[in-house]
Amino acid sequence: MGAARGFGVDIGGSGIKGCEVDLEAGALAGERLRIPTPSPSSPEAVADVVAEIVERFGWSGPLGVTLPAVVKRGVAHSAANIDKAWIGTDAAALFAKRLGRPQGDVVVLNDADAAGIAEINYGRTDDREGVVVLLTFGTGIGSALFLDGQLVPNTEFGHLEIDGHDAETRAAASVKEEEDLSWEDWARRVSRYITGLENLIWPDLIIAGGGVSKKADKWLPLLDVRTKVVPAQLRNDAGIVGAAVAARQVTGA
Repeated sequence: MGAARGFGVDIGGSGIKGCEVDLEAGALAGERLRIPTPSPSSPEAVADVVAEIVERFGWSGPLGVTLPAVVKRGVAHSAANIDKAWIGTDAAALFAKRLGRPQGDVVVLNDADAAGIAEINYGRTDDREGVVVLLTFGTGIGSALFLDGQLVPNTEFGHLEIDGHDAETRAAASVKEEEDLSWEDWARRVSRYITGLENLIWPDLIIAGGGVSKKADKWLPLLDVRTKVVPAQLRNDAGIVGAAVAARQVTGA
């Protein structure tokens, strides 16, 4: 008997990545395929890329797909770093039709929620108790909220207003690069943001994800916050893994 397998596709503003996933190990079962996100990133154009990735792997089972959007019952209600035409689109129905699958075979969820699901299931075993928040620092700030390991979906904590600003416009990893901030200067902004979040929900643990988590040693020690902050374990594979897990949880296949 082989390991239980699933499939996940992670849609981002610059790239769409997919791979078969080993659901026992919580790891990619091979080399992922990445295709640049089409411009414009309309629903139809993105669906074509998702279909290309799935077909290249020859995957015929249920699959999970992430979107940088609030997703409720398969429908996108926002659009971050993708075309605004996604708002109001039944993404699950769109992907299922493009793939020629029953709609129930395609699970669509928020990208940060998917990353959080991966971390909660396959990260540190002591990261599951109480109120846990995953924050993904990238182009913006994504968030996933868990209570005793159970997801509270579609939080948008990256858009908290901090000192009169949308938080991600001040503290996203992209801002560090755009403004050429030192690690110290950027960490002060992240600390201010996390303090605002702490005062709102009083988390027991914060998991720092996104590409910048690979350099956690350069900035996590600089944070001045009261909550324990740890780096994410699955890094850039988390969205793909979490999408595959979500599909397994929903479809039972």
